[in-house]
Amino acid sequence: MTKEKETAKEFIDTKAEFFRNVADSIWEKPELSLKEFSAAEVYCRALRELGFQVTEKLCGIDTAFCGSYGSGRPVIGILGEYDALSGLSQRACGTEPEPLVSGGCGHGCGHNLLGAGSLAAAAAVKDYLEKSGGSGTVIFFGCPGEEGGSGKAFMAREGLWKKLDAALSWHPSDVNQVRTGTNNSCIQVLYKFSGVAAHAAGDPYNGRSALDAVELMNIGVQFLREHTTDDCRIHYAIVDAGGISPNVVQAKASVLYMVRANKVADSVKLQARVDKIARGAALMTETSFERVFIDGTSELLPNYTIEKMLHDNMELVGVPEYDEEDLAFARALRETYPPETKVPGIGAGSDEKIAAKVRELTENMTKPINDFIMPMYSGNDFVPGSTDVGDVSWLTPTSQIDAVTWPAGIPNHSWQVVSCGKSGIGYKGMLMAAKVLALTAIDLFSCPDKLKAAREEFEKRSASGYVCPIEPGEQPKAI
Repeated sequence: MTKEKETAKEFIDTKAEFFRNVADSIWEKPELSLKEFSAAEVYCRALRELGFQVTEKLCGIDTAFCGSYGSGRPVIGILGEYDALSGLSQRACGTEPEPLVSGGCGHGCGHNLLGAGSLAAAAAVKDYLEKSGGSGTVIFFGCPGEEGGSGKAFMAREGLWKKLDAALSWHPSDVNQVRTGTNNSCIQVLYKFSGVAAHAAGDPYNGRSALDAVELMNIGVQFLREHTTDDCRIHYAIVDAGGISPNVVQAKASVLYMVRANKVADSVKLQARVDKIARGAALMTETSFERVFIDGTSELLPNYTIEKMLHDNMELVGVPEYDEEDLAFARALRETYPPETKVPGIGAGSDEKIAAKVRELTENMTKPINDFIMPMYSGNDFVPGSTDVGDVSWLTPTSQIDAVTWPAGIPNHSWQVVSCGKSGIGYKGMLMAAKVLALTAIDLFSCPDKLKAAREEFEKRSASGYVCPIEPGEQPKAI
């Protein structure tokens, strides 16, 4: 632990209340993807207060922004997110479902902590650059629409990430680990069917049901599933069923599809097959439809060089200390979901020695909080989820960590995660993640050989070229 790193840690601890207040402000006013106007205002105000130069409406996106400090290279980006999820309103620190607003939004992925933790890291790096007086630039990127809208992918289309020498991020979780491997790319498309209304009993023969078209499309996609590769996933949600009157032939109905495959090129091919099914459903029902592209993301490219740096700094920072209040809350919350049966952590799925070690550390998965650091592991493991961090990773060396902000085994995108967003467990994980990112950024500034190695690894992995999943001419859309 160098003096510079100790100073960065102390900076984050000294201003911990400031960053907790930012996280709370975002939690208290949850906003859906690309509608994060209040969050953007909170962050831009905080960045200016911290002495960053702020650019709003980045890449023409209303709720995207950045705060930069310094000059010259290297240029290190730290990524922040702040969008919420629908239907997950929940009282803070509650141990049973208690929506604050019926049907309202909530931070079921912990993005209120994610953004504030990344801001804390960027601020600590700014303090380091001020004190060192050396060359270098740190940029905090406010990235909207991770849950739907793919803000980072639209930014990638504009070439934003190419100017960085490296990018760092983190995500709230139930484990402390370095993320590695790859995941699914993803494309979202909305299909808006139009037909002809009619009396369902009196003259149904004059009607053309848009809802029938949606249902037939869904059936067609069900049969498609048998003929996709194992990495593929197809999900849908009927966002407009046409009304609530069964005695009316529904003239309007819409369905939102999410198509995933490991490689972007494969997602594009699979999406084309889903488009054909939509056309077939329209033909069968004599309806028409409008195809609305929503967003797309690419698969992640790992960077083992930065992963090792992140893990080393995670060990330097260490895990938080939990008091009895934290543990009691964790135990109570664990009673609300089934016991964990799968050994946690990416490495545990591929390395039996790591799995055995994790079983020991979790006391055979009975601990209420995973209060340890997962063993170091880098590999090409596949995770079926999607994130627009993948688009960043195709344009600059990128790595990220997970940090414990909720009890062991809690499912993501749940009311339990929202409950933890203003808890001691959440705050402690957020500050730990901030320190790890800050220390790793300092290494990237102060160790040119490590940054060069990360760049060389990136160039090899990205040699095939970036395939942007955003269709030509498309702009971000809030849904």
